Amino acid sequence: MSEISITLPDGSQLGFEAGVTVSEVAFSIGTGLGRAAVAGEIDGELVDLRTSIEDDVDLSIVTADSEKGLDIMRHTTAHIMAQAVKRIYGDVKLAIGPTIEDGFYYDFDLKKRFSPEDLKEIETEMKKIIKEDLPIERELIKKEDAAKLMKEKGENYKVELINGFDDEYVSLYHQGEFTDLCRGPHLFSTGKVKAYKLLNIAGAYWRGDENNKMLQRIYGTSFRKKSELEEYLERLEEAKKRDHRKLGRELDLFSMHDEGRGFPFFHPKGMVLRNQLINFWRDEHHKAGYQEIKTPIILNQSLWRRSGHWDHYKDNMYYTEIDQEAHAIKPMNCPGGILVYKDKMHSYRDLPIRMAELGLVHRHELSGTLHGLMRVRNFTQDDAHIYCLPSQIVDELTGVIKLVDIIYSAFGFNYTVELSTKPEKAMGSDELWDRATEALKEAVEKNDLSYEVNEGDGAFYGPKIDFHLEDSLGRTWQCGTIQLDFQMPERFDLTYVGRDGDDHRPVMIHRAIYGSLERFMGILIEHYAGAFPVWLSPVQVAIIPVSDDQLSYAKTLKKTLEEVKIRVEIDDSNEKLGYKIRQAQVQQIPYMLIVGSNEEEDKTVSVRERREGDIGVMGINGFQERIKQEIVEKK
Repeated sequence: MSEISITLPDGSQLGFEAGVTVSEVAFSIGTGLGRAAVAGEIDGELVDLRTSIEDDVDLSIVTADSEKGLDIMRHTTAHIMAQAVKRIYGDVKLAIGPTIEDGFYYDFDLKKRFSPEDLKEIETEMKKIIKEDLPIERELIKKEDAAKLMKEKGENYKVELINGFDDEYVSLYHQGEFTDLCRGPHLFSTGKVKAYKLLNIAGAYWRGDENNKMLQRIYGTSFRKKSELEEYLERLEEAKKRDHRKLGRELDLFSMHDEGRGFPFFHPKGMVLRNQLINFWRDEHHKAGYQEIKTPIILNQSLWRRSGHWDHYKDNMYYTEIDQEAHAIKPMNCPGGILVYKDKMHSYRDLPIRMAELGLVHRHELSGTLHGLMRVRNFTQDDAHIYCLPSQIVDELTGVIKLVDIIYSAFGFNYTVELSTKPEKAMGSDELWDRATEALKEAVEKNDLSYEVNEGDGAFYGPKIDFHLEDSLGRTWQCGTIQLDFQMPERFDLTYVGRDGDDHRPVMIHRAIYGSLERFMGILIEHYAGAFPVWLSPVQVAIIPVSDDQLSYAKTLKKTLEEVKIRVEIDDSNEKLGYKIRQAQVQQIPYMLIVGSNEEEDKTVSVRERREGDIGVMGINGFQERIKQEIVEKK
């Protein structure tokens, strides 16, 4: 046998006979590493531990405690779940079963509807499969042979997938009697899975197309240790308590109705929260030199063809006909904003021009993807478009980054930054894309922000910076975005008169900070668990009279507080005092002012804070100063 050289991540080289497996290399380095190994990475490609190495390669060992290792473990758990479902329900057909953030899912075609009780039975069968410690082995097979095998098994979804592949060979994975189509890699055997849980059931169209059959999707997760699983399940329980749909009902903020699926209805208290966010946004944008505009919701189809949305986005748009001409409801605000810029001539002295718009947009989302305020069919995008000179790009990007920080800091959010580069389907030359990408990198680095590069995930007209917020449960949400665009100015023939008297192209910066006002509200509801800071709370103060005798005094207090723009309610119900206090706490009202005969006589209030409880008796002026300071400082 010939000798081969294997280069490890630290640059060291080891010699082996050709045909050595990844697992054998790991054990040769150390017993501990061999036991911890779940896969290998050969020349950048993930492979199974059983993979034979025939040539000189770069090799890194993937261990269970890495993110890649955890992903492989979850992928294997998905196969174990599918095997368990096949054992219990013989007539089931398999679709796909990928890993996702924090877990995995598998889609099944089965006449019987899964119930929560069925998940327990499936988990029990999974336990048996894990105990059997079945070897998991990969087979590389000709495409036509794989299709024939899956057809014999009645797996028509797998046959469809195989027929769509361009490769001559595909890989199958076998564990006991179970065979699945998969690229892998997988764990060495089923016994390597330690801690797992099936979570819930949902519907999903085959290939995400609502014209296809609705399948049943089972979600699950797995972890390296039982303690990690238990910690995750505790976080899930906390997330359920914070679910913005549940709190939205309880706090009377918004509702969703079948008469308008995906279109939220905001209630009076929800509108208070929404308007506070808008007022804050307007104030900060005014300070930052933005002018606010408003553009129409419906515009002629010719505009969307010119902007490129027709070619790149038409499946997500809604259409109508006006005066026998095709129109579209806007999915984005930028083409309308561009028309405002074009309405008059501009000089280089005018630039930069910063135009902001709280624009209502509509996008056709599949019904199965709709989720409260997080995924809707109409939402308000807090857009702004900056038109600037090439020499102003980095300064303008810096200004946006600072504005993003001001706004996110007000809510106590930490955030991370991601730079997305040219996608496969894009407008414009590589040269323009390179210029735009380098400008974004320069701005991010100039502001000392660490960032990750997300290759190929830019907008079709330009690269972008995305801001990912971290909420109080450690979850991340992509909200803000900055996109640098050399394409739209070309498409719309945007110009300014330069120092030389000739026409030149401005550079266009697209940016949003909330992203979607509706989704941002949903994030805030869950982030604060409905207990909004005082400045955002729909009701800031509940006045609770001990008896009807104090109603007149309560009304006087209410009027006094409302005169300084504090939002107040009086609980004049016939309930007992303790019940009224509990109700105010359930409604997450920051302050309760208890007024009895002593308070009325002394012209004071007994103050309770929703978390601290009783904080003592105050004069009304003293309480006003306290709450107004909290509002101004956005504590």
